[in-house]
Amino acid sequence: MKKLILIATVLFSVTAMAQEDALVFFADKEDVAASIANPITILTQEAIDRKAMHNTPIDERDVPVNEDYITQIKNQSGITVHAKSKWLNAVYVRGSQSNINALTNLSFVTEVEFADKGLNLSPFQPPTEDKFIIENQESRITYDYGAATNQTEMLAVDFLHEENLTGEGMIVAVMDSGFPNVLTNDAFADVVSDGRLLGTYDFAERQTNVDGTGSHGARTFSNIGAFLDGDENFVGTAPEASFYLFRTEFGPSENPVEEAWWVEALERADSLGVDVVNTSLGYQDYDNPSYDHSYEDLDGETTIAARGGNIAFEKGMLLVTSAGNDGGGFTFVATPGDSKGILTIGAVDSNGNYASFSSIGPTVDGRIKPDVMAQGQDAAIVNQDGDVTFSSGTSFSSPIMAGAIACLWEYRPEVKNSTIMQLVRESAHLFNNPTDEMGYGIPNFEDAYNALKTLGIEAQLLKETFAIYPNPVTDVFNVSFPQQTERATVSLYNVLGKQVMVQQISAIQNKVDISALSGGVYIASITAEGVTNNFKILKK
Repeated sequence: MKKLILIATVLFSVTAMAQEDALVFFADKEDVAASIANPITILTQEAIDRKAMHNTPIDERDVPVNEDYITQIKNQSGITVHAKSKWLNAVYVRGSQSNINALTNLSFVTEVEFADKGLNLSPFQPPTEDKFIIENQESRITYDYGAATNQTEMLAVDFLHEENLTGEGMIVAVMDSGFPNVLTNDAFADVVSDGRLLGTYDFAERQTNVDGTGSHGARTFSNIGAFLDGDENFVGTAPEASFYLFRTEFGPSENPVEEAWWVEALERADSLGVDVVNTSLGYQDYDNPSYDHSYEDLDGETTIAARGGNIAFEKGMLLVTSAGNDGGGFTFVATPGDSKGILTIGAVDSNGNYASFSSIGPTVDGRIKPDVMAQGQDAAIVNQDGDVTFSSGTSFSSPIMAGAIACLWEYRPEVKNSTIMQLVRESAHLFNNPTDEMGYGIPNFEDAYNALKTLGIEAQLLKETFAIYPNPVTDVFNVSFPQQTERATVSLYNVLGKQVMVQQISAIQNKVDISALSGGVYIASITAEGVTNNFKILKK
């Protein structure tokens, strides 16, 4: 009996001491009204200007987390704070299950959300697989003039450059694992000398040095901002943009805290006035299998990363993310690529054919993912030593696309992120017949530019009336509001004139979900201030 008691005691001690990860949510924030009334105290002028240009409200989510609450959490026994999020009003902590649960006794803590959904400890943790195994396999070949020519011309980004749209004035944040030698790499000499490297930060180590673990970030950055002129020529897709480099990935291990660091970096980016964010990262399985995301978790709004991505979209930034390289494994797009507010990029080869490693869709809730495609198989890059070489992975198709979008948006920066994203989708070659592997296909940025130009001609009309997009509709359509109008009622009628749906919307909450309706033609009537606009929409 004593032996049994001893064994039970040991098992209890092991269980009590096991480390868990969790989000801890707070009840409120400090000085909310005063901060919103004087936003320069919490945001840069660049961020305030961008939000004003896009009519993006500054709200309580922009107010920082209460530092006194964080200090109290840090002072609790056995608790380590690894990240914080003002958008979620939460901190990411590590500690024993009992110590984390004890945090709910604090008056300002409203909820604890464990990374282990079932709190089932795994006795064996497999060694961490190199998540960049595909990207790190360089195929060094004899370099010919214009190694990046194919991946650039495939999207017609060269047309944008000929129109003098090179990303100038746009701010791009690159979030990745490590950026070694960026300050000394010849490929980034112009970015550094022009003062266009606006800042760096390592959210894992809490320092400005972003060398990090590995060189993945330096490589993905090259697809956007590198410029080499000489024996080896290379031009990124947005060579005149300005940049922030944020390290959010910790290479030696795989843990959900990296999602929390990523969200924290998004919040920093938003406060600094960033326009476009590139993320060549994806999360689905972790060192602790209990933390893994199931396919059902990847619904665009459940994971930490997806929640952060959706808020970043609402805040006006345009997020571009790699679909992932699980085409032969888990198969489906990982998070944050599942986010409803993110443009997710898959990979094709040099001929525009689907690359077998590229993760596919649809999402568990039936949305098209990836959104669009770019070259990711044998894509030209500049490595950390300044050499032009070739690598494969959706990690490279994403920044190629992000730079292209920065150049397009430069033409009309006052246009909202959602409109730019939809123009890119509509320019793709499979827009009318999307597939699970390719989404809407390969965009043509000359077509997107021409559509954006037409949008400029119609700008006055858009100020005076409602608009619906996308149309045809798969599940959800958005309503663009005219100026000075905040609320409206949407009524849907079938072809027989029977009302099948009615919904109240606002300029901020402007999405209408018609996924429950069968395919066919409907009439949408939008009424505001006694005036009604009617639209014919096609439900796929």
